[in-house]
Amino acid sequence: MADALPSWAIKGELILNCNCTVFCPCVVSLGKHPPTEGYCQAWVGVRIDEGHHDGEDLSGLNVGLLMDIPGNMGRGNWKAAAFIDDRASEAAYDGLVRIFSGAGRGTTGLFGIMVSEFLGAERQPVTYTTEGRTRHLTVGKKIKGAVTPIGGKDPDQEVVVKNTEYWMGADVTIAQADRGRVRSHGRVWDFEGRSAEICQIDWAGP
Repeated sequence: MADALPSWAIKGELILNCNCTVFCPCVVSLGKHPPTEGYCQAWVGVRIDEGHHDGEDLSGLNVGLLMDIPGNMGRGNWKAAAFIDDRASEAAYDGLVRIFSGAGRGTTGLFGIMVSEFLGAERQPVTYTTEGRTRHLTVGKKIKGAVTPIGGKDPDQEVVVKNTEYWMGADVTIAQADRGRVRSHGRVWDFEGRSAEICQIDWAGP
């Protein structure tokens, strides 16, 4: 079919830090329970270990997101912005914008349904690094974040919520933000000490 959507896939890791004061209730309630503050503000980092869009390689690229949600996640009306790794080729950039705006459907097609205002996409130097168990995300001067898994009874094991129906991934590591500063799109946020999560992702579309 001439109008068939391009195929795409991404495998890697995602981190998220939001304004919830305890672990995000959206994970287990699938957006039915309101965020702890009544609304959700979050930044997201994605490390792409393997990926492609319409034959263009996406491996090794990183993406940052800003999300601003007025109430229960499941009710929609989200605002979102995407920051695409400035190392991406033009084809990779276009593909990642399609994926993270929801236009590519598949796993992230949810964005196309829930996001009422896409604030746009732009190239930024996006770095996603791991030191020990701590994940660091930097998006130019717009996002500076770091998240670390919380401690458990067995110090060698992460505290993980397993087998969920959470769209990002079934197994979610509970974490806390060591740093969570956002300065972009009129938002000035600081979520240090707030809820965070780490998730292995395996997404595809359409």
